[in-house]
Amino acid sequence: MSAIPSARVVDLRFEHYASPHQLGTHVQRPRLSWKFAGTPDGFVQHGYELEVYDQPPAAGAPCIHRDEVISEQSTLVPWPLSQPLQSRQRVFVRVRAWGDQGGQSRTAWSNIASIEGGLLQRKLWTAHRISSPWEYPKDSPQPEELFRKEFRTDAAKSVASARLYITAQGVYQAEINATTVGDHVLAPGWTVYDRRLRYQCFDVLEHLHKSPGTNVIGVRVAEGWFCGRLGWGGGFRNLWGERPALLAQLEITYDDGTTDTIGTDSSWTASRGPTVSAELYDGEKYDARLAIPGWSGSPDGKAVVLPQDSSNWENAAVCKPFPDSVLLIAEEAEPVRRIATVRPLERILTSSGKTVVDFGQNLVGYIRIKKVRGRGGLKISFTHAEVLEDGELGHRPLRVAANLDEYTLRGDVDGESWEPKFTFHGFRYVQVDGWPEPVEDDGNDGLLSSIEAVVCHTDLRRIGNFGCSDPLLSRLHENVVWSMRGNFLSIPTDCPQRDERLGWTGDLAMFAPTATLLYDCVGMLLGWLKDVFAEQCKHGGVPPLVVPNAVTNDPMFGHVLPAAVWADVAVLAPWALYQATGDVEILRDQYQSMVDWIVSIPRNSSRNCHLWDLSHPQLGDWLDPTAPPDNPAAGQTDAVLVADAFLVRSLELVAATAAILNHEDDALKYKAEAAAAKAEFGLEYISPTGRMVSDSQTAYGLAIVFDLFPSPEQKARASERLAWIVRRNAFKIGTGFAGTPFICEALALAGHPQIAYAMLHNKSCPSWLYPVTMGATTVWERWDSMLPDGSINPGEMTSFNHYALGAVAKFLHERVAGLQSTTPGWKTIRVAPVIGGELTEARVEIETPFGKAASAWSLAGTETGNDAATMLLMEVVVPPNVSAEIVFPEGSVKESTVVGPGKHTFSMAFSRRKDWPVEALRPF
Repeated sequence: MSAIPSARVVDLRFEHYASPHQLGTHVQRPRLSWKFAGTPDGFVQHGYELEVYDQPPAAGAPCIHRDEVISEQSTLVPWPLSQPLQSRQRVFVRVRAWGDQGGQSRTAWSNIASIEGGLLQRKLWTAHRISSPWEYPKDSPQPEELFRKEFRTDAAKSVASARLYITAQGVYQAEINATTVGDHVLAPGWTVYDRRLRYQCFDVLEHLHKSPGTNVIGVRVAEGWFCGRLGWGGGFRNLWGERPALLAQLEITYDDGTTDTIGTDSSWTASRGPTVSAELYDGEKYDARLAIPGWSGSPDGKAVVLPQDSSNWENAAVCKPFPDSVLLIAEEAEPVRRIATVRPLERILTSSGKTVVDFGQNLVGYIRIKKVRGRGGLKISFTHAEVLEDGELGHRPLRVAANLDEYTLRGDVDGESWEPKFTFHGFRYVQVDGWPEPVEDDGNDGLLSSIEAVVCHTDLRRIGNFGCSDPLLSRLHENVVWSMRGNFLSIPTDCPQRDERLGWTGDLAMFAPTATLLYDCVGMLLGWLKDVFAEQCKHGGVPPLVVPNAVTNDPMFGHVLPAAVWADVAVLAPWALYQATGDVEILRDQYQSMVDWIVSIPRNSSRNCHLWDLSHPQLGDWLDPTAPPDNPAAGQTDAVLVADAFLVRSLELVAATAAILNHEDDALKYKAEAAAAKAEFGLEYISPTGRMVSDSQTAYGLAIVFDLFPSPEQKARASERLAWIVRRNAFKIGTGFAGTPFICEALALAGHPQIAYAMLHNKSCPSWLYPVTMGATTVWERWDSMLPDGSINPGEMTSFNHYALGAVAKFLHERVAGLQSTTPGWKTIRVAPVIGGELTEARVEIETPFGKAASAWSLAGTETGNDAATMLLMEVVVPPNVSAEIVFPEGSVKESTVVGPGKHTFSMAFSRRKDWPVEALRPF
């Protein structure tokens, strides 16, 4: 047996976890996936060898299980052991593989991956849920609460391991011996609290002092999403409970196998902390004079005597146990973390004399200050906003979210540093009031040298990148990325800045296929989809407009009524995740959610009985650019037409899912229902000549992409009609949330890719590039969130960071650069760039489940006119275990070919299409 030089297995992981080492899981048979590095071109795995240990192999532990398997499978490989993973059980795995029939040439062993079971049964939680003992007003924000417990380890024994299992109804930050535990932000994250509550598991061995030192565990807890204000128009408090609560269990295991458990109970003490209020919308206020030194212990293990006048510590109140209906679950994905820091770009003095700091990028997170010197009691405030209007902060889009953080100095001679712990903001600009003089940046204690922005979001791994010869289109793609990262914060939200920040289902339904091309967001979205189903179970199978449902008390949106597109997330999002991963278990886990939604849709009782009830209100093509600012649902496309188009699509996907899962009766049932609904759609909305009753971009776009035309002739006529409409509209966007993800794809399918390019290149309002030309660094909620004169759209609902309209990034990846998956999970791919418009090059790469796939093309020479003949260079990277079909673009002479793993380069003569530039039509 010999090794393949430099070939190795890499990125060995369990399930959809991002880290190779997972502490705490509720998956009892976690599957394995891996990739390859250094393999020769053409490498296809023929088999693999897998070893399992119950201790790290480096410590000389014996192998407890070994498999040699003849298989190409390298993703989601079944759990190798006969017994499922048990609570607290930890296993270590390594893998190597071979590509030859005899298995003689093997890769190097992978690095070790490990996984540890969480507390899989409720009875294993011996800790009690605790809260503060004092009265808790229900109608105002409250200060953070501090909980603490002193303990010692057994002096006669050596500690082998220590695990902290912890969660809160609210948000928490834990400390042991004055050292922060973990790097989470806003833990444990937001879930449907009355059905699912996440907990975290931390290895805290290094935090403990050896006996006889005193150990202290301290936990800060704030309201967060659990009982803080949520929703617009003043919102509502205490939606899931009236006060925060903490549950923590520290388990210490000694070398002899004995254990000590320190769990929350009435022996813990509680006090109010120096964060005098911590709100998601209105910000955090911290008074450094109220800080309690040593409240969470000391780094050296010495006993801490709290000053008698520093605070009033009382024994914590023990709450009732969680009801059985609430599942305590280990977190499914990476948490929210501090991802990056952004330095300020410039300091602006406004006409009103205000000091504003510009960070140059609309981002999500908070402000950190460093080594600020000033007198004790001086209050510094930071007001956040996304844009300037008339040279001042644009407050109006925030509605009644103050977005205000305040820090009151203690007066330390050496300066003070601070960052909020329990809030976040969407902003590019920060108005600073009360900063100690001088405010000039003197490189020492000036404003710009003492302030930075901390970018926070769920710690997703970036997997997709795009660039092209048009810097505006490249910037558009980065704007989509920034909007996604800012709005994927614990849950997929609509916006991060105003009094909303909710998990709107329609936004994610439209964006999920794009999201999976940009970031590895599968684990996060799988957790959120479980919350979607949890909400469905409360409402007869209907997903609410927002999940978790934080608008139950709203007079307009509080009633959970079926709404197409939004509720179709129950079908569209699981299907998108399946396409990205090839993981059939995603469909299996979500199948009941998918079916429950389809069954709950109210149907027409008089005619076309497979379609939507015509009297049912719909949101339609939300924020169509023709909709007035005060009525975003009043677009040009019939809202029921939109609903019925998505109904047909969802029925087809449920039928396909049933077939994949071998639910044969359901597959036949829903396939027939989809066919009937499609036929009725044609009768209701499409004329014999192919005209749609709504003569709009969205109507034709949905019908073309969803293949809703009864005959090829009708589809052909409709394709020409769509091209005519776009040309008549001077290539401006005519779609809202429902139509935007499909309009360019529809034009490509209709044989009019140059018209799609004309829309992409268009800089007039409304268009994708209009915001870019206005300085946008994220995607806007409205096509005209900012008007050409620099004023903010007068609509009450105006955000400058919404990812939904950025779904066009999928077209940039799959059509412009030409890289697309042709089987679920990227086992086969197609490279088929559509070259057009003004571009001379484009490139895309994505980290697939098998490794990096890439497509790049460029035109040699400088002539790009209609009659120019030039050379086309294409470069394609195919990962191991994958095959690719190369479809050379129109204008080249080569025929399609199929290639295997490796890097492939093609050069050929190329003639541009003759139909560029495309002429607009006069509107009269």
